[in-house]
Amino acid sequence: MKYKDYYKILGVDRRAGAEEIRKAYRRLARKYHPDVSKEPGAEEKFKDVNEAHDVLSDPDKRAAYDQLGYYQPGQDFRPPPGWGQRFGQGGFDPSDLGGMDFGDLFSQLFGAQARGQAGQDSFRSFARGRDVESDLNITLEEAYHGVARSVRVGGDVGTHTVKVHIPPGTLPGRRLRVPGKGVAGSHGRAGDLFLRVNIAPHTLYRLEGKDIFLDTPIAPWEAALGASIDVPTPSGKVRLRVPAGARSGQKLRLAGRGMPAQQGAGDFYVQLQIVMPAEVGEAERALYQRLAELSGFNPRARFPD
Repeated sequence: MKYKDYYKILGVDRRAGAEEIRKAYRRLARKYHPDVSKEPGAEEKFKDVNEAHDVLSDPDKRAAYDQLGYYQPGQDFRPPPGWGQRFGQGGFDPSDLGGMDFGDLFSQLFGAQARGQAGQDSFRSFARGRDVESDLNITLEEAYHGVARSVRVGGDVGTHTVKVHIPPGTLPGRRLRVPGKGVAGSHGRAGDLFLRVNIAPHTLYRLEGKDIFLDTPIAPWEAALGASIDVPTPSGKVRLRVPAGARSGQKLRLAGRGMPAQQGAGDFYVQLQIVMPAEVGEAERALYQRLAELSGFNPRARFPD
């Protein structure tokens, strides 16, 4: 019988703990899975990895394996005297090893049915295709209203296009899961597609949580006298009343006109900015001069003398 070094197959130390063995197994099983691996001899290596994990992950089997002693991989050997009687569970005949594979030694020792089921469970676990994560960039309007997008998913075994629906009110950083649309696996079981949503900067709007802000310029006379102005929102234009005596930086709130949400929509804020015309004509300059003479307003009254 040829010896197999299960620790070497998994790439772990003989003192490795259960968690280290599990992590090594999962890494190698993904690497050599026949559905996705391009490694030479991947199928045989996958079987060896499953066999090694089956023995080393079971405390009883691992104890029996460790009692065999250490040999070079591929070296002929026989179990030490009394080994079968110590670990056997009936039906194991240590004298009948002719033509037996190393893995079959544990199959006969602990029962073929239990080992076979473990192998099937391990195979099914990795028969599932790989999950795919990707970024999805959308506009603020698309996030507000919702949008259908076609996403191209690439993998080790080809690419495919997935149509994804982005629900209204989607916020940046949200992670959308599309079941079964990742990389295909064996038996028709594909992994999942995960999309991280990014919202591109907007030329007008600023998104803060569920609230939307719009910096809105107004003229000095609109601020002084008050005015009715039209402001754009993602859901359409809104007529808004600017109160007389409005200040630069003042926020006017439109309740419920921010990003939609099942548990209460955000708000839309019009943030006023008083701006001066780039050019002032003679008549306008004369009016400003007259206003300066008539007004007793001191914008710097709080400054010390």
